[in-house]
Amino acid sequence: MVKVAVLGAAGGIGQPLSLLIKSHPSVSELALYDVVNVPGVAADLSHINTKSKVTSHLKTDAELDGALKGADIVVIPAGVPRKPGMTRDDLFNINAGIVRTLATGIARNCPKALVAIISNPVNSTVPIAAETLKSHGVYDPRRVFGVTLLDVVRSSTFVSEVKGSDPQNIRVTVIGGHSGPTIVPCLSSCGETFTKEQVEALTKRIQFGGDEVVKAKDGAGSATLSMAFAGYRFVASLISGAFEGKQGVVECAFVDSEWAKEYGCDFFAGPIEIGAGGVKKYLPLPVLNDYEKELLKACVVELKGNIVKGQQFILSPAAAK
Repeated sequence: MVKVAVLGAAGGIGQPLSLLIKSHPSVSELALYDVVNVPGVAADLSHINTKSKVTSHLKTDAELDGALKGADIVVIPAGVPRKPGMTRDDLFNINAGIVRTLATGIARNCPKALVAIISNPVNSTVPIAAETLKSHGVYDPRRVFGVTLLDVVRSSTFVSEVKGSDPQNIRVTVIGGHSGPTIVPCLSSCGETFTKEQVEALTKRIQFGGDEVVKAKDGAGSATLSMAFAGYRFVASLISGAFEGKQGVVECAFVDSEWAKEYGCDFFAGPIEIGAGGVKKYLPLPVLNDYEKELLKACVVELKGNIVKGQQFILSPAAAK
């Protein structure tokens, strides 16, 4: 059985994500932590007739420690959401400090946990978590993941709308990062054919799908429900591959990887096979066509800056401002 801690459980992503995790049959304990409102969320979820025990942890470092003690998987959706006109980079200063605090708690209490980071901007918050764990001597690159799966979920949905097919049967590998131009959907290898115009339109929609939701919510929020779904799918894959021994569990994630080094980055999103201990194997990236190669060039330039900004927040705070 698996203990999952959700840090930021009372937020717009945290609540639906916690609901979905509560439904998973292999979760024995669901520890919910937030700085506000989490007792009510925990009480509500505890009435659901699945066997996982729900615990509530509010605000203090001691409560954070209680949530994290013995955790097998830690999911971090904590942070402020994007608002209209706000870029992921605008979120940096607030969310960076939050992730640093939570990563410090992980280092203290469950350094062997698998850590799935949702807090934006992922391109920077994952390096922040990694550097924090390094500073405590407990960093394992196989155990830290930036959750970019929403880009994959959106790709399947948007392609199915164009092709009139079942989105469950469409798998698009998305590489690079998790913001705008750093998102590189590999449409040429998804088994469908497109016109040039369709490729360009799909690529733009996948890269900026989050803006579509922010605009539709008219300032009231960002992509919370779809992100919760993608986050849960990633957690379920971690459980299947790392704790239930299922073979061939593959998802895309933003990780400290072999392909990252190839492109001169410390982190890069791509397909991984999940096994005991986290990443079992870094799978080959798809063969890119000329259009995707150009997307990748633009991706790498921006991605390097995003990663360095996160690293400098820990290593040289003044430089990150």
